[in-house]
Amino acid sequence: MAEDLTAALGALAADSSRRPLLVALDFDGTLAPLQDDPSASRILPDGIDALERLAGTPGVALALVSGRAMHDLHTLAQVPPGTFLIGSHGAERARVTTFGLDRDVVRLTDEQADRLASLGAEAARITRGRDGVWVETKPTAVVVHTRLAEDAVARPAEEEAMVLGERLGSGVLHGKDVVEISVLRASKGEALTALRDELGAAVVLYAGDDVTDEHAFEALRDGDLTVKVGHGGTMARYRVDGPDELVAALAELADRL
Repeated sequence: MAEDLTAALGALAADSSRRPLLVALDFDGTLAPLQDDPSASRILPDGIDALERLAGTPGVALALVSGRAMHDLHTLAQVPPGTFLIGSHGAERARVTTFGLDRDVVRLTDEQADRLASLGAEAARITRGRDGVWVETKPTAVVVHTRLAEDAVARPAEEEAMVLGERLGSGVLHGKDVVEISVLRASKGEALTALRDELGAAVVLYAGDDVTDEHAFEALRDGDLTVKVGHGGTMARYRVDGPDELVAALAELADRL
């Protein structure tokens, strides 16, 4: 399937009518190999160069679309100025500048803020006595992480988090070793569609590895390029084995452009 992707990227680069082009990419597991410690995630070195060249190409816009909170995504991403950052599965958005971030402010109602506080307290109870299960609090959501837990510990923790989400959340996302409960409705697909419309992008290239990236694949059009990174069922048209292979494809696209 990688050979098919190479041909598709070549055709995309050769067709000037398919501009503006929006290259939108997940972060963890897509540009950066998955890590047990999320703070250790970094884009592969060759990926940094490929993204800089893509962002500097006329008619091409670059975006990262991640479940990470905006602050963490900006700290770890190492992307060039002009890159759009979509965090918290679409609930947060910003653009990287030479001076930092030009970001949209997320404002919660009093009711949403109260629910977020309640979610944090109840999610903390889910982690008690469970090694390898921990809670992350975002500006609009609470996330129960189970990547470091044994299956016998992780599964019931995730089930309890799902039940909690149905009771107190506005949206629940069950991804790889995480359950995210948000007090705002947001999805990668909705955020990607909004950015596309704003930029007037003729074509979108989107790559991701997680269950939540399927929302983005589903939102795109027949003429777009969708790439699944890694194993598992997918709606994407193309597949690569891992971040190394995806970064090589992005570098080739930059060369051809």
